[in-house]
Parts: sequence; C-alpha cells; structure tokens
Amino acid sequence: MKRERGFSLLEVMVATLIMAVAVVALLSNLSTSLRNAARLTNYDRAALMARHKMDELLLVPRFPQNAVIEGRFDPSQSSGLDAAWRARASIFEAAPGAAAGQAILERIELEVRFDQNGQLKTFQLEAFRKRDMFPDEQYGGPRR
Repeated sequence: MKRERGFSLLEVMVATLIMAVAVVALLSNLSTSLRNAARLTNYDRAALMARHKMDELLLVPRFPQNAVIEGRFDPSQSSGLDAAWRARASIFEAAPGAAAGQAILERIELEVRFDQNGQLKTFQLEAFRKRDMFPDEQYGGPRR
C-alpha cells in the first residue's frame, strides 16, 4: 500500500493560525515603532534648531545681561514644527572686583518649547563663553 504525502486540513489550519498571530504581532510592533520614530523626529528637529540658535547667540558680541530675549522659529525652516525659544545670559564667573577689559565667563541659557501632538514639550541648553567685560557692566560676585 502506497502512503500519500501532504498535510491534513487540520495541520494547514493550525499553521495558518500561527502565521496570523505572528503577522498581527509584527504589525503591532511596526506601528509602535513608526509612532516613536515620528515623536523622535520632532524632538531631533527641535534639538537641531536649538543648537543652531545657541550658535547664533554665542556669536552675539554683547548679549544683554540677565535680560530675557525670546522669539519663534520660522515654521518654513522647521518643516512646520511650531517652536519658540527663550534665552538669558549672565556673568557666571569673574575675578573679584572685575573691571572693564578683564576676562569673564558668561553663561547663556536657552529654553526651547515645541508643540507635539497638542502637548507642549520643553528642553534646555546652556553654553559658556569667555569674553571681556564691558565698561558699563558690574559683577557683584557669584549668585547664592
């Protein structure tokens, strides 16, 4: 008697069920990954714009001390991301009794705010630079 080769209907149905469960799990993971990638893309775009703004601020020779300046990023340059920034500079360190022309260490703080799916996200950058003190500036010592 010759034995026939092949799969029974029950074996085919079980294999199809196993494949269906695997495909559903794979598609679920894929959609989660795409959502996370979109979220990170907005954050990366905002971080890139923040680094660019910080570079611009570091090049400003005379940044108003302890004054807050703010602005918005141009949506045409940010691929439509709604984002704004706020910056403040302060003297971080100087020699006691520092006078005009002496080197000081200046701290620039930058806060970036952007809208992500209706939620306001923020992060901060800070940078330090060495510059000479201007004649009309005063340094009252470190902040406590």
